[in-house]
Amino acid sequence: MITVENLSLQYGSQVLFSGADLQFVAGNCYGIIGANGAGKSTFLKILEGTVEPSKGHVYIDPKCRMSVLRQDQSMYDEYGVIETVILGNLRLYECGKEKDAIYEKEDFSDEDGLRAAELEEEYAELGGWEAESDASRLLQGLGIPIALHSKQMSELEGRQKVKVLLAQALFGHPDIILLDEPTNNLDLASTVWLENFLMDYEGTVLVVSHDRYFLNNICTHIVDIDYGKIRMYVGNYDFWYESSQLMQKLIKDQNKKAEQKIQELQSFIARFSANKSKSRQATSRRKLLDKISVEQMPASSRRYPWVGFKAEREPGKDRLFVTNVSKTVDGVKLINNVSFIMNKEDKIAIISENENAITCLFQLLAGELEPDEGEIKWGVSTTQSYFPRDFDSYFDGCDLELMDRIRQFSTDKRESYLRTFLGRMLFSGDDVYKKVSVLSGGEKMRCMISKTMLEGASVLMFDQPTNHLDLESIAALNNGMAAFPYNILFYSHDHQLTETVANRIIELTPEGCIDRMCSYDEYMHMMGRDVNEIEE
Repeated sequence: MITVENLSLQYGSQVLFSGADLQFVAGNCYGIIGANGAGKSTFLKILEGTVEPSKGHVYIDPKCRMSVLRQDQSMYDEYGVIETVILGNLRLYECGKEKDAIYEKEDFSDEDGLRAAELEEEYAELGGWEAESDASRLLQGLGIPIALHSKQMSELEGRQKVKVLLAQALFGHPDIILLDEPTNNLDLASTVWLENFLMDYEGTVLVVSHDRYFLNNICTHIVDIDYGKIRMYVGNYDFWYESSQLMQKLIKDQNKKAEQKIQELQSFIARFSANKSKSRQATSRRKLLDKISVEQMPASSRRYPWVGFKAEREPGKDRLFVTNVSKTVDGVKLINNVSFIMNKEDKIAIISENENAITCLFQLLAGELEPDEGEIKWGVSTTQSYFPRDFDSYFDGCDLELMDRIRQFSTDKRESYLRTFLGRMLFSGDDVYKKVSVLSGGEKMRCMISKTMLEGASVLMFDQPTNHLDLESIAALNNGMAAFPYNILFYSHDHQLTETVANRIIELTPEGCIDRMCSYDEYMHMMGRDVNEIEE
């Protein structure tokens, strides 16, 4: 379906990747992974044909139709919602427009009649008569209600536009689909619908995503951009990650118990290949995994930040009491009569269909807002650290260098200590002297995580802490939160982080809240929203 030969990309003296030889075939889904800046999105653009490689070739069967998830939300503001989806098959759209224009002519000629007949035949072959119903079905699956289908794109909110553009990329049975971060701004039901759609899709899918759970569910292969190379491996993200970690251990201990490590790898391959998968390609994937040798296992040069939270003092028995709390913001009641008591072992995931309600609750708990009604009482021995969704105030207008900004939160002010600490968070060399105002999104997130670690609080509050982070940083944060021995309240789009950290779920609703002691997946099953049972 897609053949890549000797592909290289270089900007000035920087080589993103070189000598890539790959083949992407129908029936498989390929997850594209790599550190921030490795060239994942650029690689998709090369396949799309909008970026020229420095060297090499991409061959795509000319009979194949490729569909791409567009990123410009305002690109189709002049079009209707259904029309925008149908534009995913441009030939079908043009065919329908030309046909309609001919029929609208007042001086309809014999040649017009012949051309109209040709267009009618082509329109039918392309599925034109089912186009609007197919577009509507895709939109409904992604959570766009029928009431919005007749609207103009300019009337939709940003999140709704993203879903319409995703429906456009899926429309009309394309042979190849290229998706760059397709789960951004999707709720659970829409994400699961997309997973099911892609797992039943018979064409070729290439997807860039930071959502590990999503990659695990849909991918038959992982394409890793690392060491300036692009390599393809059979299996999903977890298989790639665990294989990579084991290979790193083997490489480090080449002269020490190497044979034992090889046996460990072989055992891992056998164990993983026996696992069940939702994907319809599960059987063929297991056959491929059975054939993998140790030499074919991945090893990564990527660095993982070290994330570890440690409280300066152990909190007492009383942690947090929230009693009948309500809050209205800008005329909208976001929190309504919410009550709960946080216990000693609680790590609480806050969820809601309204993200503004979650942020409002965190601001109330952090003391940034006062409740209209009710009371919030922290245990006297607790200390709190708040990681806000919007942290621009920590960086905008700040003229401090990174080291000096971090020094404000550290009890140890020595430069040697701070340099070592920041090095573990992947700020090395002259990075520590960067102005915080010019840090990238991912760097700002790592800076905020550093602040949280240095504060030494006994209760951690995180509002969407994985935004802008790469897969490596998300994994490190996940491990750090899971290992923290005291209380965490958090909200995250990352399914795997939520499932592995939370032991209690509190869902904010217009009527109040639902409070259950269970994991995230158990809660979804309990509420009839089981992630494995939501159907298309």
